[in-house]
Amino acid sequence: MNRQTLEQPDRKAGPQSHLEFERLLADLSAKFVGIPADQVDSEIDYGLRQILEFFQVDRAGVLRSLPHKSAYRITHAVYSQYVPSVPVGVELPMSLYPWVSEKLAKKLEVVSFSRLDDLPPEASVDKQRYAEWGIRSSLDIPIITGGSAVHVIAINSVKNERVWPEDLIPRLRLLGEIFVNAMERRDKEQALRESEERLSLAVASADARLWELDLDTEMIWSTEEGRDPYRLVPGQDLPFARFLAHVHPADRERIVESLEKAKSGEHVNVEYRVTVTPGNLMWVNTQGRLLIDASGKSRRLMGISIDITERKAMEAQLREQLGEIERLKLQLEDENIYLREELGREMGFGNIIGKSAALNYVLFRAGQVAPTDAAVLILGETGTGKGLIANAIHGQSSRRDKPMVTVNCAALPANLIESELFGREKGAFTGAHARQAGRFEVADGGTIFLDEIGELPLELQSKLLRVLQDGEFERLGSAKTIKVDVRVIASTSRDLRKEAQAGRFREDLYYRLNVFPVSIPPLRERVTDIPELVRFFVDKYSRKFGRRIETIPKTAMKALEDYSWPGNVRELEHVIERAVITTEGTVFRLADRLEPLRVAGAADAPLKDLASMEREYILRVLRETGWRIEGPQGAARILNLHPSTLRLRMKKLGIRRT
Repeated sequence: MNRQTLEQPDRKAGPQSHLEFERLLADLSAKFVGIPADQVDSEIDYGLRQILEFFQVDRAGVLRSLPHKSAYRITHAVYSQYVPSVPVGVELPMSLYPWVSEKLAKKLEVVSFSRLDDLPPEASVDKQRYAEWGIRSSLDIPIITGGSAVHVIAINSVKNERVWPEDLIPRLRLLGEIFVNAMERRDKEQALRESEERLSLAVASADARLWELDLDTEMIWSTEEGRDPYRLVPGQDLPFARFLAHVHPADRERIVESLEKAKSGEHVNVEYRVTVTPGNLMWVNTQGRLLIDASGKSRRLMGISIDITERKAMEAQLREQLGEIERLKLQLEDENIYLREELGREMGFGNIIGKSAALNYVLFRAGQVAPTDAAVLILGETGTGKGLIANAIHGQSSRRDKPMVTVNCAALPANLIESELFGREKGAFTGAHARQAGRFEVADGGTIFLDEIGELPLELQSKLLRVLQDGEFERLGSAKTIKVDVRVIASTSRDLRKEAQAGRFREDLYYRLNVFPVSIPPLRERVTDIPELVRFFVDKYSRKFGRRIETIPKTAMKALEDYSWPGNVRELEHVIERAVITTEGTVFRLADRLEPLRVAGAADAPLKDLASMEREYILRVLRETGWRIEGPQGAARILNLHPSTLRLRMKKLGIRRT
């Protein structure tokens, strides 16, 4: 770099000035020999002040590069009188001096100039910044030590221009290295001190005890807290045999085994009990490892012990609580199973109204078969609610999340029922303009309800039998076999056994469908359900038609109960609907004159008293339940009676199990 030699004081010229600088350097270096860490900063400031005075400049300081070398932080700085100062700790982005930063941080080159015009054209940004700061001459020396950071000794002249002697720059670099080494030593000592303080704090907060075992003498040194359980005097070491004597007998072998493993280099981690006082045990967790000395030998174990008595007590309490939770969980599961069975009988059939013994038995049978995939045949007169029972069975099955497809076999024309059930291909017959999936395909994974199965044409019954047996069929007009997984629920108001005997229904299909028959009694056989049904339908149609019916006269209810209801619940619903439409005011009025109808075959059977009929029905329920009285599937629940009440009825009616 070009320099112009400028006039300087005589005392700074020639060998005399060099001698003075060497003497200054020696004095400053001596001050940093064995200097305490807390005096490093003040001595560096003193040394910078000496440089300031020796060169008669205005600023001198030490800067340190930050991580990623994005900026310099001022660590030390001194200034002459009347020169603006920059506080220690201020960070100077390297982007302020891009050319100088490139030289110092990356190329590790000295940057010096006696006048701003000495700077090259590529340092135009730096030149402008120096001018703004009022710097006329500058000397920046990078200092490299063992650390990753780059330090800089910076000397600036503001008032006058200065020429920097080339032969003094190496000596200034040496002084800078002394400064930097002192700072790094101070930082390491401070970090060590902070680490020791953190360790002491961690040990204290964890209630830990440090220990060391000499394998030759078998003596244990411990911190003061670690001596308490063994009743040692201050400063007294603990013989290993005495320590082992305090360990619970059941844990001693584990201690010895851990010690032997530690001698071979394994990490010690063992939990054991120590007898503090008779009857008072303390749980301890000890961890440690071998210490390797300079000769490569390992004759000492060092580690830490922590009192875990409270934790062990909490673990025992937690285990006890978990055991109690497990017991309660099993109890809740049992109760939940019971409640699900109850809800399945009482609420799972929410659309089925009535509490008679006959209806309860139907619901009991439906609840039995619902969780299975067995085919169900629902028998009953028209209007008894066979569709409701089918929906209830599907709703309690494992297929309830899949569709339930209903097919009314009586409502479909004979020439269309095959394509409806099994589907068709485009052009399979006249009018088949598109391919259509059948009801069995739609119900795959779910349930299909074949209502009035007795109306199914005889020629289609063999195809239905194949689906029940093999789960496969072909669409109409296609030779491709389709496999499905469908549960079949069928219903009929006919006597399929007689139909099979007469040749109008396939006998093998009847037996395939009749896996689990459920018979729904007609409404005339469950008269006790009529009042509840009447109230339900009155409320339903009152809300539908905007009526406000508050009273149902006893005469009207008696008339409804005396009627034989050949159309069953469906007929009752229609009668109530008409009555609600015609009722004026808040008192229910029947629109129909209900005459008791003669039931076919009723005159052929001898009349019985109520006790005889009750006895026969109780016997029937007892036989169906295997003479079980109590429990979710007992006769008392089906009959809606208390078990004690049922036993009194049985005794009164002379019912005994033979």
